[in-house]
Amino acid sequence: MAALGAAASAWTCADSRAGDATSPTDGAPIPARETATPAAPGSGQPFLAPAAGGAWMSWTEPARGGGHRVAAAYFDGGGEGASDVVGSAGGVDGTDGRWGTPVTIARGRDFFVNWADFPSIHVFGELLVAHWLQRGGGGGTYDYGVRLAWSRDEGANWSEPWTPHEDGTPTEHGFVSVFRAGERVWAAWLDGRAMVEPGGPMSLRARTLPVAGEAGPGKVRPGPEETLDDRSCECCQTDAVVAAGVPVVAFRDRGEGELRNIHVARRLPDGWTESVPVHDDGWVVGGCPVNGPSMAERDGWVAVAWFTAPDGAARVNVAFSRDGGGSFGPAFRIDAGQSVGRVDVVALDDGSALATWLEREEGGGAVVMSRRVALDGAMGPPRALVASTDDRASGFPRIARLGTDRLMLAWTAVAGDRSRVRAAVFDLEEWDAPR
Repeated sequence: MAALGAAASAWTCADSRAGDATSPTDGAPIPARETATPAAPGSGQPFLAPAAGGAWMSWTEPARGGGHRVAAAYFDGGGEGASDVVGSAGGVDGTDGRWGTPVTIARGRDFFVNWADFPSIHVFGELLVAHWLQRGGGGGTYDYGVRLAWSRDEGANWSEPWTPHEDGTPTEHGFVSVFRAGERVWAAWLDGRAMVEPGGPMSLRARTLPVAGEAGPGKVRPGPEETLDDRSCECCQTDAVVAAGVPVVAFRDRGEGELRNIHVARRLPDGWTESVPVHDDGWVVGGCPVNGPSMAERDGWVAVAWFTAPDGAARVNVAFSRDGGGSFGPAFRIDAGQSVGRVDVVALDDGSALATWLEREEGGGAVVMSRRVALDGAMGPPRALVASTDDRASGFPRIARLGTDRLMLAWTAVAGDRSRVRAAVFDLEEWDAPR
């Protein structure tokens, strides 16, 4: 998987400035209220999932005695019902909330710990579903597989790990998205089984888990493995939403001539549709950029945010679908001219989307930037959130809604060879309305 190495950064040598971008100084920084997380020194790879006015966060950290553990904790948001979550002491007067006691999802000495392919946690009513990555027995650098587990008691106890892929090849299986459609929970992942043969392609596959959703029985038979795309980009993150009951999975495709557009596939009653591009970026690159899309959904419309760099001009785009992911409108550029990508996006109540990404700063360093954009392309100015770096160790900042009026950002802070997961809360009213 050389794309995770030098080939992945080949585009960064090109000029990433563009005339239609705005200055990173446009718009004042959004005031951040940092909340000390329970993540240990050396932690990284945070993931956020909104829940009951708060959010669950998962992360990876060194385990006592060696190896790693994937941990999670609930941030109650200070709202009603917060104290019902395990380990939570409820809201604190004058603050945004409190972290509960961390729970251990999994622990091991053979985990695949990587800046770009990271674990996740998802909330489906009373059901928590988490995934992490574990090395295979072949000894190869990218011989690793997906492990999934679930909990119905707020993370106090987890099921035995389950692996969705049954090929048994010593190849990469990762970049997972988890979603629920009806009462079935799905996982989609990049699958490298065909890469056993030299030149074999990466594919995108999906399958239902042997667990039902909130109102269903505790355990059901898993569905068959299904192929969504038989030649995807090798190591870009995937994402998924369910729009009007229809699952929509976004990923970076690997087209003829090394064209790397973002595609979506939908699962209709008769199976998965052929994937289609969200937008024809015209980005031709010989290695995977390790920079996948993010999606958000509300009332049937879908937003996709992604990084691209046609002709070496790096940018972050957002496009919208008004028909549940069946078709997409134009791509709206939202970055400030020095984008690194690593995007995330959430849907807001007024029908707009709020996207985040990493942006390089003049003189070095980077900052997590943000911007609101409406379905018609109207947008507010880019607004800075927190300082960061463009090192790989800084990973992919994640965002989640906290109830109706706040946003949480989680990121990996890096100082030298030290790292730690941090989080901050922001008021949504601070962002300029799209205009």
